Amino acid sequence: MAGILQRTLKLRAALRHVSPHSTFFSTATVGHSPVDRRSPFLPTTSLQFGVCCRKLQAGADRPSPAAAPERLPFSRVTPEDVAFFRKILPGRTITDPDLLESNNVDWLKSVRGSSEVLLRPQTTEDVSQILKYCNSRNLAVNPQGGNTGLVGGSVPVYDEIILSTALMNNILTFDSISGILTCQAGCVLENLSLYLEERDYIMPLDLGAKGSCHIGGNVATNAGGLRLLRYGSLRGTVLGLEAVLADGQVLNCLAKLRKDNTGYDLKQLFIGSEGTLGVITAVSILCPRKPKSVNVVFLGCETFEQLLKTFQLCKGMLGEILSAYEFLDSECMRLLNTHLKLPNPISDCPFYVVIETSGSDPTHDGEKLHNFLDEAMTSSLVTDGTVATEDSKIKALWSMRERVTEALTHDGFTYKYDISLPVERIYQLVTDMREHLGDRAKSVVGYGHVGDGNLHLNVTSPTKDPALLAAIEPFVYEWTASCHGSIRTTSTTVNPARLWASSTRTRLYQMT
Repeated sequence: MAGILQRTLKLRAALRHVSPHSTFFSTATVGHSPVDRRSPFLPTTSLQFGVCCRKLQAGADRPSPAAAPERLPFSRVTPEDVAFFRKILPGRTITDPDLLESNNVDWLKSVRGSSEVLLRPQTTEDVSQILKYCNSRNLAVNPQGGNTGLVGGSVPVYDEIILSTALMNNILTFDSISGILTCQAGCVLENLSLYLEERDYIMPLDLGAKGSCHIGGNVATNAGGLRLLRYGSLRGTVLGLEAVLADGQVLNCLAKLRKDNTGYDLKQLFIGSEGTLGVITAVSILCPRKPKSVNVVFLGCETFEQLLKTFQLCKGMLGEILSAYEFLDSECMRLLNTHLKLPNPISDCPFYVVIETSGSDPTHDGEKLHNFLDEAMTSSLVTDGTVATEDSKIKALWSMRERVTEALTHDGFTYKYDISLPVERIYQLVTDMREHLGDRAKSVVGYGHVGDGNLHLNVTSPTKDPALLAAIEPFVYEWTASCHGSIRTTSTTVNPARLWASSTRTRLYQMT
């Protein structure tokens, strides 16, 4: 009973600190979330942490999708503030504009903040002191991890203080029996993967940005990635976390128990909260054993219907060894060929599939894969394909999926939407968007995770084009709402009020 009471008090404290009077982050939304104003448990105003709206155009009579709100009445940083930060973070308080440049600009270089102070804490206590001070001074803070997010939320809107977790990169413990890893939030995902592989384990998630993204940002955004089909989401693999609230209070839920039924599961509030409740400073995560047998198949399909039937066949015949089922369309392949000079490993097809299997017995896995491929070819579900079992060839095939985002950066300005839909509908949105936009867009491409019904819709134009954006939005939101889908991430120019009105869900905040 005491444990339940303690967690209840923590829950109330956590929710209390997302009140509109907290000075965690400068808010850039002007509307309200669709939460009942009478609810005693959830905030009724827009959330306080980070934002993806930017003022990219002005002068319109009504707010444009790209318009950012006015700066809220947060305090300005003074020399006295900088002196305090230098006292608690000697050598880790950055004010040089040249050194701040990369932290003020997002990965796509589409939005830019104007922060004058970058803080680089190394410990949870450092973060606690920073936030306690900023809360007392009414200073806005922008947490930042690897800055790999594609929605602009990891950089300031205005002059927020940037709190970087880059130096919080220590692995705290690893239990080789249970496979439970505990580490600080600033650990780079790829570094964790390399550490675990040496110990015959792997991380339960894999992302194209693994070389730069931080595990804290992954958890804060509930990143799915390429292995979700096999290992599930972070809501299942994260066992505990530690976070610092707006007033500097440390919430320690860094449990290492696979089963813990004592009261509220507070960590779930922070997984996917995108920095709206606190800064995640440490994580404990359950890691699977490293597979002894890995195969990657690259297949071509003539129609999306055949691609879905291949997925159905794949699940039935590969079963427990199936670890990934990704797709990309011919437009993605064209961009890979044109901008990155990556050759198509098979003949040209309208759709391509990347399938990965991972297991413990190469002979068993190889036999299952052979039977699946034989059936897929015999039934004419696939027209061509290739198989890789060596590491170098596996990486080459995976690059056809993982480097699409990179290829898009060379095609012009990109409007990006990360959408979850019923699996049978995920590509129809791409088709309808092409028809809707006509020749106003340079490219409209689709790729993503078939296993969890996740589409990455990308629309490119030679430069920023407000007229094109106005044609994309709210069409994409209304289309998604009509299918009862959700928009997990949006372009850097999302209009939250329009988004709520469209009855869709979006991630307004990124902390990757």
